[in-house]
Amino acid sequence: MAAKNESGKKLKITLVKSTIGAVPKQVATVKSMGFKKLNSSVELPDNSATRGQIQQIRHLVKVEELD
Repeated sequence: MAAKNESGKKLKITLVKSTIGAVPKQVATVKSMGFKKLNSSVELPDNSATRGQIQQIRHLVKVEELD
């Protein structure tokens, strides 16, 4: 594992693939992260909980690190 992330770091996550045909657990993760539509973006804190959610739906999203 990497060192602890700084508290001010954020991640910009964009939903780039539809959840049609996805496992229900993955659909629930997408909704819980705040996505409403395809190609929408959310900014979430860079912490282990967010990284875990991204890991579950990594094939559906694009992630960028913000300062």
